[in-house]
Amino acid sequence: MSDDADLINVEITYALPTQQRIVALQVEPGTTVYDAVKLSGIEKIFPQINCESDPMGIYGKAIRDPKTTVLKEGQRVEIYRPLIADPKEARAKRAAKMKAQKEAEASGT
Repeated sequence: MSDDADLINVEITYALPTQQRIVALQVEPGTTVYDAVKLSGIEKIFPQINCESDPMGIYGKAIRDPKTTVLKEGQRVEIYRPLIADPKEARAKRAAKMKAQKEAEASGT
């Protein structure tokens, strides 16, 4: 491994509704997002993480291929959880509920 002067600082983060963790580490220049996640050990903290399939991003911007995206000094990698519900479907359900409430109020029930 290179001496510390040649390493870059990055962070790996994962969050659940009730728990989150940021792991700071130093990696060699040229390290990919995927490799940094593996090196961070965050999978031991959150066993539900699947580095092969979970979407990842850097500062909130999704990346296509964690295995080829190379990290730069100071970047924060985010591992995203799968969506529980389709956002479009959830909005449609909320809109239908609001419409039903307004119709009920208008009819005097």
